[in-house]
Amino acid sequence: MALPPLDSPQWQSPWRAFAWGLRSITQTILTIVLFVTYLGIGALAHDSHFSLLWALCSTLFVWAGPAQIILITTLGSGATVIQSAIAVTVSAIRLFPMVVSVLPLMRTPTTKRRELVFAAHLTAVTLWVECHRFLPQVPRKRRIAFVQGLGCGLVSVCLTANTVGYFLAANLTQTLGAAILLLTPLSFLFSTARNSREVADVVALSLGILLYPLAAKMNSGLDILVSGVVAGTIAYGVHWWREVRA
Repeated sequence: MALPPLDSPQWQSPWRAFAWGLRSITQTILTIVLFVTYLGIGALAHDSHFSLLWALCSTLFVWAGPAQIILITTLGSGATVIQSAIAVTVSAIRLFPMVVSVLPLMRTPTTKRRELVFAAHLTAVTLWVECHRFLPQVPRKRRIAFVQGLGCGLVSVCLTANTVGYFLAANLTQTLGAAILLLTPLSFLFSTARNSREVADVVALSLGILLYPLAAKMNSGLDILVSGVVAGTIAYGVHWWREVRA
């Protein structure tokens, strides 16, 4: 499915832009990855003795696979609601840079902040990856509607997968469930690599992969954060140096 040209009359209506965003979930392999991942999350919720309604609400309001796994496992292990909320919040901090990088792609001089709230909530890793692929093909004034359609489509897929996984929980072994959940980080890694067009992007991704084993030896629990910050800082330095030389 090719999106209409930027000057096409089909972009005149925000509802049409929403519909194009909704249809775009068929154009990414991450839709399948999300479906399979949320099968595992639905099964995990079932095995942890949470209700289906609870599992669906966690997808709607948390909307981040790793954070939902943290929420289910911490509550299931006897942690308090406050402890679980803190753990989920710390996990969600990783999404803040993605929101900061995506929202400027949607804003126009007349955009009100309240119009970006729902788009900010929908911004998870999958949406962040696909926004960088789709938004250059969408007129700026219709990008918010397009992202809302894309996000609602992805959330709907996850809600369906939650339901199916919840009722199939008895047929999923622990090994298969773990393998399913592993698909998400692998797919994000390959998608990020595909979308790395600038030198700084390649440097950040490559250094992040190379530095992670060294950071893991610190046994601090902050291995991903440390490797990411160091790699990102070096990549920014490379970008700044290239800009100065240019």
